[in-house]
Parts: sequence; structure tokens; C-alpha cells
Amino acid sequence: MRDRKSTSKPVKFKDIIRVFVKGGIISPGDLLKIIYVAERLGAGYLHIGSRQDILFPATEKDGELLNKTFGAIDMEYEVNDFVYQNISSSYVSLDLQPSKKWLGSDEYHYILESFSYRPRLRINIVDPSQSLVPLFTGNINFLAANLENFWYLYLRFNEIQSAPWQVPLLIYGEDIAKVSRHLEELNIVENNIPYQEVTQRLEETNAYTQPVTEELIFPDTNFPYYEGINRMPDGKYWLGLYWRDNHFNFNILKDICQRCLQTEVGKISLTPWKSLVIKDIFETDRIGWEKLLGKAGMNLRHSALELNWHLPALDEEALELKTQLVRTLDQQDISTYGLTFTVKTSHDITPFTSIVIEKSTEQEDSYNILYSRDFNPNLMEYQYYAENMPREVIASLLIELSHIYYEQLDEYIAGDKPMDLDVRLPGFKLLYECKSCLTQYDQEFGEEAQDIAKNTPFEALPEQYHCPLCNAPKSNFQRVK
Repeated sequence: MRDRKSTSKPVKFKDIIRVFVKGGIISPGDLLKIIYVAERLGAGYLHIGSRQDILFPATEKDGELLNKTFGAIDMEYEVNDFVYQNISSSYVSLDLQPSKKWLGSDEYHYILESFSYRPRLRINIVDPSQSLVPLFTGNINFLAANLENFWYLYLRFNEIQSAPWQVPLLIYGEDIAKVSRHLEELNIVENNIPYQEVTQRLEETNAYTQPVTEELIFPDTNFPYYEGINRMPDGKYWLGLYWRDNHFNFNILKDICQRCLQTEVGKISLTPWKSLVIKDIFETDRIGWEKLLGKAGMNLRHSALELNWHLPALDEEALELKTQLVRTLDQQDISTYGLTFTVKTSHDITPFTSIVIEKSTEQEDSYNILYSRDFNPNLMEYQYYAENMPREVIASLLIELSHIYYEQLDEYIAGDKPMDLDVRLPGFKLLYECKSCLTQYDQEFGEEAQDIAKNTPFEALPEQYHCPLCNAPKSNFQRVK
């Protein structure tokens, strides 16, 4: 987030406090209370975890203060020994990316509030139409189906498991918490229960289910740009905030929370990519947000090369390696558009990116390079590209992989006239993409907010057509597949 180097000196801390933020959704008022507690305990910043939770280091102990504060805002926390898991959701992508028509904020909130217990298993509640929040990083993964208020269920308890196993039932949304709790109580791993028996065991919950009659189709893995001020379909704006070192400074966060309260912004969302998203900013308040960011010295619009990385929180080694690699790739003008990266320094990190840089357990200060099948992280099937490589050659290996990625992309059939849906290879769609914010125009859907009918070719759009997110003109769009 900040371009200038942090001036804060490292301090020795006694504890790590982890705050569970269900679904990655928190009110500005509750975030302020967490900040005040963290300050009282000697912290100077917050971290965002990969499970859309909040972590901060503490130099002082005060169990009474923690219990009193988090009890008042009905939030759970842990100290040091992490046993429980935060529930991850794709609420953050709502109104920013494609979504199921029936799935709105009310459905997310109802499901999240129905969890009356603290999960020990990772639970994902995700819309598969979007691509900001990974689909299968949970042990229990619920993916929204086309059938209203029903969800696919995928299980993945073994990290070595190449792909999640699909339960042949759709689960009713109101029964997600009940089903999750029952699966947890079964102790599937400890009791060595085969996945095929799970369907029978789920009947014990009396949950409302439907047989799966339509297979889930994975979306394209086009990764969105999640930073800066961008326009929403309803004319409001959303703001994405990213810090390079994942140290969210308290003074800046306080100003952001106060600004939310003053402008009637009720929710702040956390992403698995360790960034904040603030939605529903009114046009009349946009300039005020820009002034706040400017006064705080916060720069926006970092390159996609820097943003598309997943790092474990509180891991200086991973951050240092990422910084080194980004600098090298940037200096050589290497494109990584469409690719995402994980730096994996321990076994308990679940990668959800197309390329993984994994610390080797065989040789000191060496790394393995893996990539997902077809470079699609949703498939969760990784294979080795190189093993036990020294740090000095990682950048060159990533460059090789980027070339392989672009070469394996299917080409459209060449012709003398502009590419058309009728002359493309099967399985791909012709789209037009804004060069500034990567928003795409799909003629199949048109643009309702600008009265553009479905099946209107891009060439037929009026000259006053503009990007629905950043207001860039029609001339700023380029053809992509």
C-alpha cells in the first residue's frame, strides 16, 4: 500500500492474537474496537490472514480486556495456539464480479450467522462465478449452484489429495451450518471414513438436499485487479487497499474507519490476498476518500505483477523473497498477467495460485517450483517444474513458466477480418477488456446500466460507451479471449 519504506522498528512480542472475522465481513465500528485493543496490548499494526481473519502481535497480556472487548462485539479470538478456523466467503466479490443472480448479501449474512459453534475445520462459502476468492482452500467447500439457495459440497481433508471430492447432493443454504457441524463431528480423517460413506452419513442431519443433476462448470481464472477506486454497476464506488508488507498501520486504519462511519459505509471486507475492500462509496464522497488517501501518503494502482501473490502472514522470509522476485521480474519487463503465485514456507499453507514457490525440506535455502494443471488453481492439481533450486535461479524459472503459460493458451483461428464468435476455437469467448482496470465487456450479457441490450457486438456500442468501473472511454478497450 505504501511505497515509502516502513520506518517502524521491529519489536519483540509475546503473543499473536488471531481474531475471527466470519466471512471476512466486519463493521468499521468493530474494526476500531479491535484496533484499540491491539494498541493497548502494544501492537502498532494489524495483519490480514489468508482465511480473511485479523492477526496482531501483542507485547502485553490482558485476558480480561480481550474477553470483555470481543464478547461485546460477539467475535471469537485465539492466542498463539491456533486450533479453530475462520469461515471464508466470497462476500467481498459481491457487486464487483459476476455472481449467481439469487445470491446476495442477505444470503451470505444468514448463512454466516447460523454458525453457532467454532469450526476446527476450514469452511468455504463461495460463489464459483467470481475469481477473487479461491474455491477449494477449505476442508468443507460450499459452492453456489444455479438452483436458488442450493450449494454444491466438496470435501478436501487430505492436503495431498489432488482434487476435492464432490458430494452427489446439493445442500440447502439454511442447512449449511448444520451439515458443517455434522461433518466436523464425524471426524472423517480420524475415523478413516471413506468419502463415499459421507452421503449416507449426511442423511442423519435431516438436512434438505437435492441430487446433483447439473455439473459445476469452473469459471475462467481471469484474476481481477483488487486495488484502487473503481465504479460499481449501481453508480457507487468501491475502494481496494493493499499494503506491501501486510502491516496495516493503526493511524491510517482509524481514519478509514471514521470515514466509513461518516459516509454511511456499513461494512469493510477482507480478501484472502491480504487487502481491504470498501464498497458502496457515494459519488459525492469519492473526492473525500481520495483526499484521505493522499494525505496519508498512500499510493494506489500497484502493478498486477506485485498484487497477485499469496504469502503467509507474519513471515518475513516469504515477504523478502517475494520482494526480490517482483523487483527482478519488473526490471526485465516480464508479463505475469493471468498468473498468481504462492510462497510456501511451511506444510500448513494451502496454495490457491497457479504457481507455487515451495521451500525445500531436503536442501537448505533451496526451493521447489510447482504449477497447477493448465495453470488453473481451481483444479488444485500441482506438478513439479523444478526441485531444490537456489534462490538465485527462481526468477529465471518463473520467466520460463510464464512463457509456457502463454504458449499453451489456445489461439483463435487467424483470418483477414476481425475475430468473431463464429470463427473462434471451441471453449473460448471473445471479450473486450478495459486496459486501465481490466473490466470486460461480454456481448452475451450487454450492459444493463448503460441500456446496452444483450448480444450487442462491441463494434455496435455507441461512442459514449464507457467502462462501468473506471469510466474509461470505449477506445480504451482491447480485444481478448
